[in-house]
Amino acid sequence: MPVDKVQMSRRGFLGLGAAAGVVTLTACGSGSGSSSGPLVMTVWGGDADRKTYQKRIDLLVKKYPELKVKLQLIPSDAYAQKVQTMIAGGSGPDIMQVAESVNTYSSKNQLLPLDDLAKKAGLDTAKRFGPVGSIYTYEDKLYAIPDRSGAITVYYNKDLYEKKGIKAPTAEWTWDDALDAFKELTVPGKQWGYTGAEWFPQWWSLAYQNGGTIIDANGRPAVDSDEVVEALQWAGDLVFKHKVAPSKADYADMGSEVGGDQAFPMQKCATHANGFWVTAGLTDAKFAWDIAPIWRGKKQAVSAFGSGLAISRTSQQRDNAFKAIDFLTSDAAQRQIIDDGEDVPASLAVQQSEAFLKPAWMKSDVNMGAFAESSDFIFRAPFIPEWNEMISAIDSGLADFWLGKESAKKALTALQKDLESLIKSAG
Repeated sequence: MPVDKVQMSRRGFLGLGAAAGVVTLTACGSGSGSSSGPLVMTVWGGDADRKTYQKRIDLLVKKYPELKVKLQLIPSDAYAQKVQTMIAGGSGPDIMQVAESVNTYSSKNQLLPLDDLAKKAGLDTAKRFGPVGSIYTYEDKLYAIPDRSGAITVYYNKDLYEKKGIKAPTAEWTWDDALDAFKELTVPGKQWGYTGAEWFPQWWSLAYQNGGTIIDANGRPAVDSDEVVEALQWAGDLVFKHKVAPSKADYADMGSEVGGDQAFPMQKCATHANGFWVTAGLTDAKFAWDIAPIWRGKKQAVSAFGSGLAISRTSQQRDNAFKAIDFLTSDAAQRQIIDDGEDVPASLAVQQSEAFLKPAWMKSDVNMGAFAESSDFIFRAPFIPEWNEMISAIDSGLADFWLGKESAKKALTALQKDLESLIKSAG
C-alpha cells in the first residue's frame, strides 16, 4: 500500500522486516518451552536487528548468569503464523516481540497479562516509557512492555529551507504554516515541498490532530467523522489541489520503487515526515538536513512506530521471562539499540541521554531531541484484535482517493460501512 516501501525493511508500523529464514542464536543452552531449558525469544527483522538483540541478550546473561536465552529470528511475513502455531502446540515462545497486532494474540488468550509481574518487579511503565507505557493494553490489562518506540518526526532539507528563507519546522507550526512552506519549496515538475501523507500512520496523525479518531471509545469505527474527513482531504489536497506533494505518477517518474523515503535523500522533496529508519539513508547525504517534531492541528498528536515484548500463555518460566524483559527494556540494555543505530529505544531516559542525542555514528549535527519532544504527544493507536483486517480494508478503501478519483467524504463514508461490518463493537 504505502509508496514508502523501504520503510518496511526497518520496522514499519506493523513491525514488518526482512529475513531469509529462521535464524537461531543461543546465549547459552538449548530447548524450548520447558521449565529448565533456555528462555525462547522470538523476534522479526533483518541481520542488523539480530545482532542488536543478541548484544542485548549478552548483556542480560552477563548480569544474570542463571538465565539462558535462545533467540529466534523469524521472517516477518511468517511471524504471526509461526508463533501462533508454537503457542497452539503448547510450546510458545517465553518472550515474543509484538507490535500493532498485539491484541490479535491477547484477545485469543495467547498472551500472559503482565500487570502483576510488573508490580512485583516495581516496573513503573509510565515513568520508564511515558505515554507509550500503556500502549500495549487490552481490556485494561497490560500485555507487553514497550521496547522500541519512535514517533513520526519531520526530516527537512536545511539547504532548501535556508535558500527560501524559511525557518525550520517546529511543533507549533499549524497546517497553514506547513502548507505555506510547502508551496514556497515547490518547483513544479522538479521539486516538491513535501513527500505526502498517504501511509496511514501519516494521515492518522493529521486526523488525531484535528480531534478525530479511527476507533471511538465504544470500539466503533469513526472514520466518517467530520474531523477525519477534513484531515484526509487536507492530505489529498496537498497532492491534487496544491500540487506540493508528488502523486503516484510523479513518484513513478522518479524511478522504480521510489517513495518518500527515497525522494527526500534524492532532494526531490524538501520535507518528509516518517520514522527513525529514514536516518539510515541520510548519514552520507551531500546536503544539510535536520529533524523536527511534526506540526500541529487543533492539537498536537503523532503516530509512533515500535514494538513491545510479551510472554506467551504457554511459557513455563514466567518469572524468568519477565525478569529478562525488565532488563531488556531497562536503560542499560536499551542504549544498545541506539548505539547500533537500530531504532529509537522506548526508554525516555535513553532518548534524553547524550548517547541518543549525539550518537557516535551520526556524522552531522542533527536534532535527535525531536524524538523525545515528540513522545509527549504520541496518541494511542487502536490496536484492536481485527487490526490486520482493518488495515487491509483501509488500503483498498482509499485506493481511488489516492489516485484523485474521489473525495475524502465519499471514500471514508464507504470505508466506515466496511469497517462496521468487520469490527465487533465493544458497546
